[in-house]
Order: sequence, then structure tokens, then C-alpha cells
Amino acid sequence: MVGFMQRLPDSTFWQSKRVLLTGHTGFKGAWLAIWLHHLGAKVQGFALAPETALSLFDAAGVASLCKHTVGDLRQQEAVQQVVLDFQPEIVLHLGAQALVRRSYAQPLNTFATNAMGTAHVLDALRESKSIRSIVVITTDKVYRNDEAGTPFIESDALGGHDPYSASKAAAEMVIESYRKSFFASAGVGVISARAGNVIGGGDTSEDRLIPDAIRAWDQGKVLSIRNPDAVRPWQHVVEPLAAYLCIAQSLYHDAGLAGAYNLGPADASAVSVGKVIALAKQVYGPAAVDMPALTAQPYEAHVLRLNVDKAEQVFGIVPVWDVHIALTKTINWYRQVGLGAVDARTACLNDIQAFCAAQVSP
Repeated sequence: MVGFMQRLPDSTFWQSKRVLLTGHTGFKGAWLAIWLHHLGAKVQGFALAPETALSLFDAAGVASLCKHTVGDLRQQEAVQQVVLDFQPEIVLHLGAQALVRRSYAQPLNTFATNAMGTAHVLDALRESKSIRSIVVITTDKVYRNDEAGTPFIESDALGGHDPYSASKAAAEMVIESYRKSFFASAGVGVISARAGNVIGGGDTSEDRLIPDAIRAWDQGKVLSIRNPDAVRPWQHVVEPLAAYLCIAQSLYHDAGLAGAYNLGPADASAVSVGKVIALAKQVYGPAAVDMPALTAQPYEAHVLRLNVDKAEQVFGIVPVWDVHIALTKTINWYRQVGLGAVDARTACLNDIQAFCAAQVSP
């Protein structure tokens, strides 16, 4: 254990709050919908349909936990309509095209979804009379990365080599503009949350390290790793989700907390892909890994580290689970659900409850 969060999402606060959650059909969004429902919130989801029949959204029956609307962030009128119909008090904007390698194949879609999609959400909210708190999720990849390995702080320059990173940096500029131009004068807080790499049960996305590993190993195949020396800030999915909830909760009462915040693990959990897989094998058991010679690949940053002091100083948010615990929880989730020991929703709630218990342990 590397530390304890000093705050938990308050079920008394969240009870019956109207929450617009974009991206609820995705990995993080489905986890967050489950947690919000558990807290008693009234959730309106807005997202594209899940990409695969094996999605966590379907496996956990998330559609039954919220108002489920299939919609596209690129369509301004659809975004405006869901805001008008639902009149949210809180918005958690997770919807995005979140894959780096896909962004090379679909750059226009990536920019349209991540930059203009964010503009559509914020523009729909600027005339809202109900909105009190807006948290927009970006990424640790928004920074101009010189590969020095120094942990990024919120005031560092934004940038982005690949279309995904650049689109999220562009979204940050959109957020800052709307915050200063419209929401500050209205007394509504807007926060951008820059989270590190997340792992956890139920991720079925392509080009994600642990899901790729589980798929390969469960089928008795060899996992091929393309960048074993790449360093990332790894954290279990419940870490940033708890932070989003606590931040939204605080912002509801104090719009002056608006701004950008890094959310990530302790620096000791910023480790290489190769080390993560070595730790994963310790938990999983016998498994084969291949690290082929590098061939021409689209550019991806080699080293990403985050300084998370600001979130601790302002909100009392500090990491709870180190990378080894995060991997153990993740692999056990897949194993238990795969064996039918628990259903997907229960497995998520078990991890959420274990995480909350860890925060208040002496």
C-alpha cells in the first residue's frame, strides 16, 4: 500500500443528483455508471453504442442503471437535445476516441470527437440553468513531451505528436476558453482531469496491454509486446474514478476550484511495459511473452510521468493502490468473471468497495 485517499465520494451528496455521463458505454464510463448508480445518482448516459458484444457495458447490464442514449458527440444538435431534456446538475464528460494507434488511422474522427465533441458539450451547457459542476476528462498525454522523464505539472506546455494526444491538448484549450469566457462569470466550475494509464477488469479495447495479455494467455497464445521499455503511470481504474467523483462533488460547492488537475499513481508506479508484464505474469501464472525486434511503428511517447501534488493539496487526493495491487485486482477480476464465480457488475462493485475500505484503513 502506498498511501490513502483522504476523501471518499459521499453517497448523501450524490443521492438523486442528475448526472450527465458521456462515454458510459466505454470501459471507464461503464465502471463510473455502476458507481454512480450505487451512490444513488440519477444518471443520463450519452455515447456511441458499444463496439463489441463483449463490452463491460453489456456484461454488467449498465443500460438498466441509467437513462441510456446512443448519440454522437460530433453531432451538435444531439448533444444540445440531451442537455435540454435532462437538465443535468453535474456533467462528467468521458466520451472520447481514446486509442493512440487508431488516431493515426482516423485522425479527423479523433479531432472531431475529442476537440469539437468537447466544444459541443460545453456549448450546450453554457446556457443551462441547472448545471453546477463540470468535469472533463482528458489525459496525461496532453503535455508537450521532450522525453526527459520529468513528471509533468499542470502548468507545463501542452502539445501532442500523435493525433490522439494533439486532439486532447486541443480539448484542453477548448475547456480553458469556455471556462474563462462563459462559466467563470456564471459561477460554474469547469475542471479538466488529466489521468494516467488505467487498468481494471472489463476492458475490451484493442491495443491495451493487460486486455491483450489476458486474451492471449487465456487462449494459450504468446503475448507480443511492441514497446517494453515505454514508461507509463499505471493505476487501477477506480483511482481516477474516485477522484472524478470527489472533484465534481467539491466543485459543486466551490466553483473557485476550477482548473486543470493531474490524476495518477505514486511515481513508483510509473514503470515500464516490460515490468508491468513481469508483474502480471507473477499474478497470472505461467504465460508466454515475446518482445520482437522493433519495426516501423507510429510514434508513441517513450516516458510519461505525472506530478499529482496539486490534486493532493487542493482535494486531498493521493494514490491508494500501487501497481502490483492494481494488477492483482485486474487479473483476479477477469479470472473470477471468466470462471462464473461472480457476474461483471458484482465484480466491479467488489473492487469499488475494497478500494473505499482501503482508503479508511489505518
